[in-house]
Amino acid sequence: MTATVSEGVHDTSQIPAPEGSVTVTVKILRFNPEIDSEPHWESYDVPALPTDRVLNLLFNVKNYVDGTLAFRRSCAHGICGSDAMQINGVNRLACKVLVRDLLAKGGKPTTISVAPIKGLPTMKDLYVDMEPFFEAYRAVKPYLIAYGNEPTRERVQSPADRERFDDTTKCILCAACTSSCPVYWADGSYFGPAAIVNAHRFIFDSRDEGAEERLDILNDAEGVWRCRTTFNCTDACPRGIQITKAIQEVKRALLFKRV
Repeated sequence: MTATVSEGVHDTSQIPAPEGSVTVTVKILRFNPEIDSEPHWESYDVPALPTDRVLNLLFNVKNYVDGTLAFRRSCAHGICGSDAMQINGVNRLACKVLVRDLLAKGGKPTTISVAPIKGLPTMKDLYVDMEPFFEAYRAVKPYLIAYGNEPTRERVQSPADRERFDDTTKCILCAACTSSCPVYWADGSYFGPAAIVNAHRFIFDSRDEGAEERLDILNDAEGVWRCRTTFNCTDACPRGIQITKAIQEVKRALLFKRV
């Protein structure tokens, strides 16, 4: 669907304007499947402090202007990964982006655009259907696999072995990486970066015995070989995971069968 031009005039006078706030224009890509045939942009002039997060601005629009605005959020501290969206065209967590980092220089008017992440069906406004994303996540068996009898003690692991997969344990399943991937936009059957990252986390875990199973799953036309190494995923990750590097390590594990 193609978004139409900005429309709609909204009275935002009810939004509290704290001392020291500046007015920013928040342009939101709205879509209600019950009444809209395609998404359209709507703008809201919102008072904001430099220390506000974009999530605060969305709450102000929802709470004081239009209660029908739909978006996901939960912890608001960059841990749950619920509020991934496009902010000024870049995948980010709305709870981590500060207004001060988006203000136009020289006192010029500031416009902040907010749209749903790409590659997943938009259900309403900034709310997307995450089921295709989680289907790929589940497919790579993102859990410890161990055969034989249950051990009588904990599975001990050295610090060095733990360090081997430490980076990919940071994933919060926000889908910012997967929905930033051009291959995923064009081909929804591609596993996507997040699924591969979570497979990596267990493939290189010395306690796990299911690496071969996951490698077989990812050694597929829609697996790791679909990656084109554009680094979009690494740039989009709010946790700083070296996603492209992890994908290349899975490729090497397949090529050399050294896990």
